[in-house]
Amino acid sequence: MTFTRVCSLIFAVVITPFTLAAPNTQADSNTVLKQKLADTLSVEVHSLQESPISGLYQALTDRGVLYISKDGSKIIHGNIYDINKGMKNLTEAAMAGPRLDMMKPLESNMLVYKAKKEKHVVTIFTDISCGYCRKLHNQMSEYNDLGITVRYLAFPRRGIPSANADEMEAVWCADDPLKAMTEAKGGKTVKHNKCDAKIAEQYNLGQSFGVNGTPAIILEDGSMIPGYQPPAELLKALESVN
Repeated sequence: MTFTRVCSLIFAVVITPFTLAAPNTQADSNTVLKQKLADTLSVEVHSLQESPISGLYQALTDRGVLYISKDGSKIIHGNIYDINKGMKNLTEAAMAGPRLDMMKPLESNMLVYKAKKEKHVVTIFTDISCGYCRKLHNQMSEYNDLGITVRYLAFPRRGIPSANADEMEAVWCADDPLKAMTEAKGGKTVKHNKCDAKIAEQYNLGQSFGVNGTPAIILEDGSMIPGYQPPAELLKALESVN
């Protein structure tokens, strides 16, 4: 069974032929469940903890959040919402904190358009060929004027490896990456240089965050807004979480 198959079964229960040896401790049980997820779905499990629903564990993987029954026999992929809290997305909330920690190793690889009077910082997974990414980039001065610093991470939509990923590597490895980004999003070809840009690592990080399109905007609290946000609307969203 592939992870793609699981992703197509939103809110569906997938019954898999798990057979768990009797664990001696809770730690042993968690280790067995992590290994079963890894072996069955080819995912890397970063953490496993109690979920908001009794009887389920919440697994943070390199492909997003999964829920698994404590006996390891059932998996659920999808979002959990709290009806009593205005349909709060508990799955998204569970990802917020870990996202901030997981981004830190790649901070030196981000392309940063810093606001002179910085009030907020957002991290955006971007693609040079994405229409709405280009629209957002063309308004960079407006975001900056509102005090919003924009940090870019690469998310080549055609995956790794691809010509798309190579083009983004050229931007990251240019003598002036910020200028090269503007040129690339304007339709110009950037001379292909190679360096340790970690494009694959950036792309994989986006996948683990649940990014499936660009732009994808990570706010200061780690929550994610999929899709383009006009400058004023993004500022409003940032102010609402601070």
